[in-house]
Amino acid sequence: MKGGSIFVRGRLLPLFVWIFGLLLVWEGTSWMLLHVVETPLAQSKLPYVHEVLSTLWKYSGTLLKEGAATFGNAGVGFLIGAVAGAALAVLMSLSKTIEQLTFPYAIASQMIPILGLAPIIYGIVRDEQTSRIIISGYITFFPVALNMLRGLRSVDPSALELMHSYAAKPWAVYWKLKFPAALPGLFGGLKIAAPLAVTGAILVELMGAQHGIGVIMLRNLYYGSSHTYMFWSTVIVGALLGIVSYWLISLIERLVAPWQPEFRPKGGDR
Repeated sequence: MKGGSIFVRGRLLPLFVWIFGLLLVWEGTSWMLLHVVETPLAQSKLPYVHEVLSTLWKYSGTLLKEGAATFGNAGVGFLIGAVAGAALAVLMSLSKTIEQLTFPYAIASQMIPILGLAPIIYGIVRDEQTSRIIISGYITFFPVALNMLRGLRSVDPSALELMHSYAAKPWAVYWKLKFPAALPGLFGGLKIAAPLAVTGAILVELMGAQHGIGVIMLRNLYYGSSHTYMFWSTVIVGALLGIVSYWLISLIERLVAPWQPEFRPKGGDR
């Protein structure tokens, strides 16, 4: 009964109702397009859910293998971009000169569309794995640097003044005061960047890579309506990879910074 009560009063029941309702509407609309409206290529536009799920199960081995290739390369790029972004944020917080020299260029770098940058990087590097890592790192770098810098500067001035009154060393100020204060901002940037890093890796794969979920997606798009269900399966797997990456960062945040209000049962201040 206790488990059932948690299910009803918690978030699981509304989520289950929403997902079930959405799938019913999808299935009904697909049937109407195919049999009532008789839309050309109806299944390419909105395929049956049960057929997509059947394809996901049938080709689960291939999808897992190619999805792992995408996720692995995106993960490496994400880690490199996160470390670089965090390091730049620390440097900018230490020196106003460094911030003035680097931040405008960091902002300018984000003006380049990823859709245009991906084929350029792939054309220069000519290595699918390295290209995916570079693009994923590039996407991760800026949101992490921006959010962590904001976190480093969110320290309570009175706490900072107290540390200085005790003649605390600069590393002690960072380790004991600024880094803990910056963790929410850092994880905010990481949660924004993680799904985008997966998307960037898939985008590079569409340029002509040999392995990855984007490769299967592109091949089945070219084959037309006969491979509709497989194409939609790759789209779903790509979306799931982004969701998993977000959940992983959220889990790490809960372990590293459990004092945040949203992780405490009653919320509020510490």
